[in-house]
Amino acid sequence: MMTIPELIPPKFISLKKHTTLNEKWLQDRLAENPSLLGLGDLQVLDKERKQPGAGRLDLLLYDPDPDTRYEVEIQLGETDASHLVRTIEYWDIERRRYPQYDHVAVIVAEEITGRFLNVISLFNGHIPLIAIQMKGVEVGGNFTLVATRVLDRITLGTVEEEAGESVDRQYWESRASTNSLKIVDRMVEMIQQVDPGIVAKYNKAHIGLAMPGQSATNFVVFNPSKAKLVAAFKAPQSEELTAKINDGGLVINRYDNKFRYYRVEVSQADLDDGERSELIKELIAMARDNYFSQ
Repeated sequence: MMTIPELIPPKFISLKKHTTLNEKWLQDRLAENPSLLGLGDLQVLDKERKQPGAGRLDLLLYDPDPDTRYEVEIQLGETDASHLVRTIEYWDIERRRYPQYDHVAVIVAEEITGRFLNVISLFNGHIPLIAIQMKGVEVGGNFTLVATRVLDRITLGTVEEEAGESVDRQYWESRASTNSLKIVDRMVEMIQQVDPGIVAKYNKAHIGLAMPGQSATNFVVFNPSKAKLVAAFKAPQSEELTAKINDGGLVINRYDNKFRYYRVEVSQADLDDGERSELIKELIAMARDNYFSQ
């Protein structure tokens, strides 16, 4: 006859009030075994990583598949505003220094209150943020750590998902200038020199790209209007690329952090100018590489 194991109730321990199990102890345990966080099989890149003009990041973890870095801040007791600000600050510093990686901010605390969780939730979707409640538990004289992910990263939709319903060229002819649409046509021809099967795909939100048998292939997206044409090129933001576009004589409208596109104003004069036209071709090729490497 099978013996039913005895159920032993856990005893929760406050790490903040403990005489020996302090924040440094928790940091060391997580560095030794990052899987305790419940984020997968992560590698430790650094501990107490010094931040330029700021403090030190508790843990920098890495998931090679996909290329994702986790900026982890640890706090004993309840989360507070300074802890949140520090977590986001370190995440922002790291993503700017290493834009080739995907970056996620991680808050680890013993207690994440409902009120504070509401505040954190306001950032999620715009700042990739994970909140983990880490409890110390004693069971039968043994000690362990239990992690509960109380707020997960929210992944925003893709540019394809925001495209809206399909329309025809006439729809855009009534909303954009003839000159803007001529620029779109010229740039699509540039793209077709590399990918002959690519065609313009007309949607309510923008003019994208498509290949036969695929709904969208949006490494370049067009937003024509009566006043101008803005072309969005898929690329991670970097100081080097920003400088290259500016120095090349093109005007950056803005960087789209949500979808990770450089939005660049393109005029007929830009296409007619030899150097600026070559720069546009470089941006197209780079955007194509970035899109298909995802």
